[in-house]
Amino acid sequence: MASELFPGEKVLSYDVTFPLDTDYYAVFSDVDGADRAQWTRAREVGEALGPRMAEAWDKAEYPLEALTALGEADLYVDGIGHADLTPMSPLAAGLVNMEVSRADGSLGTVIAVQGGLALRTLALFGSPEQQARWLGPIARGEVPGAFALTEPDHGSDSTSLETVARWDEDGWILRGAKKWIGNGASGGVTFVWARVDREGDADHGQVRCFLVEQDTPGYTGTVIAGKLSLRGIHQAHITLDGVRLAEDAVLPGTHSFRDTSTVLFATRSGVAWSALGHATACYEAALAYSTQRIQFGKPLAKFQMVQERLTQMLSQLTAMQLYCRRLADLEAAGALRPTQASLAKFHNTRTARDIARTARDLLGGNGILLENRVMQHLADIEAIHTYEGTESVQALIIGRDITGMGAFV
Repeated sequence: MASELFPGEKVLSYDVTFPLDTDYYAVFSDVDGADRAQWTRAREVGEALGPRMAEAWDKAEYPLEALTALGEADLYVDGIGHADLTPMSPLAAGLVNMEVSRADGSLGTVIAVQGGLALRTLALFGSPEQQARWLGPIARGEVPGAFALTEPDHGSDSTSLETVARWDEDGWILRGAKKWIGNGASGGVTFVWARVDREGDADHGQVRCFLVEQDTPGYTGTVIAGKLSLRGIHQAHITLDGVRLAEDAVLPGTHSFRDTSTVLFATRSGVAWSALGHATACYEAALAYSTQRIQFGKPLAKFQMVQERLTQMLSQLTAMQLYCRRLADLEAAGALRPTQASLAKFHNTRTARDIARTARDLLGGNGILLENRVMQHLADIEAIHTYEGTESVQALIIGRDITGMGAFV
């Protein structure tokens, strides 16, 4: 079965991993030029790294060579507008997220952390000196970048963060703890969001961001063990025990939690695209398997129940594609509202869970094998369903928008 979008690719006998380029409504058929080139590059890198990432997922390892490979392919720019970064349209950024997540969910999260969070924070809010030193190395994947907002006691209510940056005559002193921080124990730099304690300063009591090199005394990053999702990237529990920083460690463009929200709003769309990648992989695995698996003397695809379930999955997948394409179009026009990104994230991660469960069931006992990837995607979807704002929080954000009444407290 040749691919119309990527000629020459074929589904091999009993192969449930090759992409089929499912696009029933031709949602992406007009993608060309630079957008197509960046999408194709994401596919090539994802396929090349796939076997290593499957091994890493099984062993709960984080192969930093994958982080570098994504940087060498210039896939971290995530549509960030900056003179020193390669231009990437919202559509191309989404397709890169989709394609890499289709190959491996941990790789998709590497892009979300390194590019969507860390690189975007530096590009939007960093000083010229900070950017001159760190922008290139982070964009190239030479230095791992982390974004430290979530705390052990503050996830969805991250506005209540307790990490404090206190000023004294010698500079800043950071104390507190962070949790679930991708790249937070990988030997790079961490962008730490903390509440300022500096009497007489206009930002006293506000949340600002600080650039912390991970080898700074008092910074301890411990890899979180026992994860059953996104096992090919490490998240860390970070303790900040009197981390002393120079005055210029603060990112000058940050002055309140609203700046944090600017970064998170941009990455919320990326999660919707990532969910689409996971769901596409699961649907295509189920379709390929059902046409090749013989039971009771005929392929599974000849059974009515199987065809009905494949049709249901396709209808869900097509809806996800339409959400994502509209997101990209709105963002390109400068008309995307945060609540629209929330609705796409809300819909797509929920729907990806449904598609993955159905695909796992259609593969029968083989559905739990790592080599068939469906169970891995199902587990990884559980993480993206939660991060960048849980389903419940997204629902409250949208609910406040459509009713005019807040229900957070």
